[in-house]
Amino acid sequence: MHNSISETLKEKTLKPSRRSLPCLAPSQTHPLNLNHFLSVPLSPSEAKPEAPLGITHSISLSTSCSLLPPQPAEESKDRYVEESESRAYEPPANQSFLVQKHVTRARLEARSDSVQGKNRPKSSGLLLRDGKKRIDYILVYKKSSLQVEKRCTFEKNLRAEGMVLEKEPSLTNNDIMFVKIHAPWDTLCKYAEQMNIRMPFRKKCFFTDWKSKNIRSRFQLRCAQIKSWLPRNPMKLDKAALPDLQDTDCYTAPFTRARMHHFTINSRQSFFSNSTRSRIVHHVLQRTKYEDGKSKMGINRLLGNGTYEAAFPPHEGGYKSRHPIKTHGAQNHRHLLYERWARWGIWYKYQPLDLIRRYFGEKIGLYFAWLGWYTGMLIPAALVGLFVFLYGLFTMDSSQVSKEICEANTTIMCPMCEECEPWTLSDSCVYAKVTHLFDNGGTVFFAIFMAIWATVFLEFWKRRRAELTYDWDLIDWEEEEDELRPQFEAKYSRVERVNPISGKPEPFQPLTDKLSRLMVSVSGIFFMISLVLTAVFAVVVFRLIAMEKFASFDWEFVKKNWQFATSGTGVCINFVIIMSLNVVYEKVAYLLTNLEHPRTESEWENSFALKMFLFQFVNLNSSTFYIAFFLGRFAGRPGKYNKLFNRWRLEECHPSGCLIDLCLQMGVIMFFKQIWNNFMELGYPLLQNWWSRRKMKQGGGGGPNAETTATLPQWDKDWNLQPMNAHGLVDEYLEMVLQFGFTTIFVAAFPLAPLLALLNNIIEIRLDAYKFVTQWRRPMPARATDIGIWHGILEGIGVLAVITNAFVIAITSDYIPRFVYAFKYGPCVDKGYRNEKCLRGYMNGSLSVFEMAEAYNSSQGQTRFCRYRDYRAPPWSPAPYDFTLQFWHVLAARLAFIIVFEHLVYGIKSFIAYLIPDMPKGLCERMRREKYLMQELMYEAELTHLHKEKKKNGKRYHHEWP
Repeated sequence: MHNSISETLKEKTLKPSRRSLPCLAPSQTHPLNLNHFLSVPLSPSEAKPEAPLGITHSISLSTSCSLLPPQPAEESKDRYVEESESRAYEPPANQSFLVQKHVTRARLEARSDSVQGKNRPKSSGLLLRDGKKRIDYILVYKKSSLQVEKRCTFEKNLRAEGMVLEKEPSLTNNDIMFVKIHAPWDTLCKYAEQMNIRMPFRKKCFFTDWKSKNIRSRFQLRCAQIKSWLPRNPMKLDKAALPDLQDTDCYTAPFTRARMHHFTINSRQSFFSNSTRSRIVHHVLQRTKYEDGKSKMGINRLLGNGTYEAAFPPHEGGYKSRHPIKTHGAQNHRHLLYERWARWGIWYKYQPLDLIRRYFGEKIGLYFAWLGWYTGMLIPAALVGLFVFLYGLFTMDSSQVSKEICEANTTIMCPMCEECEPWTLSDSCVYAKVTHLFDNGGTVFFAIFMAIWATVFLEFWKRRRAELTYDWDLIDWEEEEDELRPQFEAKYSRVERVNPISGKPEPFQPLTDKLSRLMVSVSGIFFMISLVLTAVFAVVVFRLIAMEKFASFDWEFVKKNWQFATSGTGVCINFVIIMSLNVVYEKVAYLLTNLEHPRTESEWENSFALKMFLFQFVNLNSSTFYIAFFLGRFAGRPGKYNKLFNRWRLEECHPSGCLIDLCLQMGVIMFFKQIWNNFMELGYPLLQNWWSRRKMKQGGGGGPNAETTATLPQWDKDWNLQPMNAHGLVDEYLEMVLQFGFTTIFVAAFPLAPLLALLNNIIEIRLDAYKFVTQWRRPMPARATDIGIWHGILEGIGVLAVITNAFVIAITSDYIPRFVYAFKYGPCVDKGYRNEKCLRGYMNGSLSVFEMAEAYNSSQGQTRFCRYRDYRAPPWSPAPYDFTLQFWHVLAARLAFIIVFEHLVYGIKSFIAYLIPDMPKGLCERMRREKYLMQELMYEAELTHLHKEKKKNGKRYHHEWP
């Protein structure tokens, strides 16, 4: 932490810090009202003068946690904290003393209830017992914990930093104690200056406002008047229902105590918002020592070793009210967020991002801003995909290929499995029509559109992020260096080197050790990927076995539709395997990430996020890649089929292609995975919270002090909520990024994927909002300027999507064979028009002939020949069953299409990315002008302050401009 110039000024109200002093050393910097933090406050008559310095040295360790002077025995009975904290240090007592302790506790609880009833209303839970000081942070620990010395030292050093601490026993669990922390004004100012927090000091005068006033024409004024008469956009939130967020319409500057008079301080209670106060307290908690040593500090380490059970900022009260918000207004920001954001009835409205940012911090605010932007950008993609699907639906009956398949009553097809019999091509009429829904002329257009859409989405998100970082004062914010992880310090504490940024010695991980651990981690990743491939291979074997069983099934309906039955059961089995392996992958990712021993928390989160993405991406898409690019490619031909383990014949594609299998795979997995994720995100926390409330009502956790949930203080209510995930927003981003991959990578095979993603995200926004507001404890309001590593992953998915869509169109679909037939072999080769008539005879040209006597008994068919899907010479040709010239034409066209498609789309993507700047031009001009205005305003404010000081001191005042 750096020391600013203003810190050298003498201030009477701010006490010097003792963080660098020995933890148990005496100090005269503690005011008496900061030292006592008992659960029962002393009356004014009970207050005693502070002990002399010499007496303070003689205080025993059992009473050092409270730093109180010696008290008479009668008064010490009311010292609940001293009695509870000293239990771990006192020798075993006799039974009479234990009884006396229980009596003392009962007296203390009775007195605590009476005092709380007088000094604090029952609905309170946001203020200390004096009813004035706001609770900024909550620490929770168990009285049975053995880490008493660390806790006492940590809390004493917190008071040395200027914090006000107050302890309160839980009303639902006798073993739980809450430590309520309040940051006074002087402490907030001190650390706001050290943390370089920007605060408002003057109302904004927008450059665009005065410019538009000067050059606005009469026509524009008339248009604005007409626009005001039109109905209001129902998606926009009513600004009158939202509070006046001063942070968004004021100039801001880094806070300094020396220039405090520059800032707009209407009230000391509201100048620092609740999220800012919590962030300052968290900053102090992370840098307060609990033992003597270079790195024995931080609340995270105390949470890791069991000294504290939890640490969180409190919610601002309840999220529901008996009175409607329209008539009585919002009780607090949490209530306002629930009514204007988290309720399902307002699913169509925009999100109040400024209020989300103010309550949860910039990091969570950016996540919801990105999620809302992604959902909004899905609307045009979903509409285009729906139009492509409807085009296939309306042209399904007029398709020449479908007509030929439905009318081919005399075309006998070769058996598709060992137990199957020859079948008629017209039996797959329905199959061919359904295939046309997803494999039609609009497929190529939609694939190009989605590749360009992904680029536009990411480029415009950069512009949106720039606007948000400007509005939220994050342009000049540089992320503080993360503290070292306790595991890293414990592992490499023997080797130290000087940090080039802080200039302090810190543990160092040798390069050889880092490389060896990285190699082990990479090996683990490849092992887990091979496990996924093994699971895919098992599903392939299951499909081969199921294919023969369904083809010889006794039920005629299943026997006739054995391909649908095989694909459907295979997809369901694959989905179960995917969801089962996801549980294993999370534990393996934790293990491998901890094995690497990342240096900081941000490095740990990035490493964990990358592993989780790789594991789940491969797990989710491996079977899809198999169906898209390998199914039916190596089956062989009649008379020479390739068999797995010389037992099961490899699966073939339908004469209409394998695209319908790919569509079924994507649709089932996407639909069921979204339902499962929504249940785990909302249903599981709801069940856990319901079970906690049930235990509280039955008295299972609390005992005599258990009350109903409505009368509990806020800290008890928050403690009974579920904590946010240990790895933050990784699960939230991971779900959406995987969905983005599903939406773009195989979108050529499933045009309805953007529509399903849009419907899911509309639910996801309100589901996440409801979870954050009602089911989770309030997370620490953290700052961030971007979505982190996920932006690079999204760009990588966009590049991969171009490649996969090119291969899906060229290899999986029948677009290229139809194109080659229409231009080279169809009836329109020498004519000047291209339409469905040009595909006349396509099915006959794409089917080869096989003589059944070579491989089948004559009893299997009444005809001599059967047809199969391939481009091979007939048995009566000089080179029977060799590839024909049409096969090589189709193969060359497929390769040429892949090359042309990729280069064309990549060129368009690069050109669009070049045309769209990362920051809007108007925003750049606005930032430069406001930087100039800030300098002028700061100079003018300083000049005004100097003139006032001259008047106040009685000196001659002149109106000259210095």
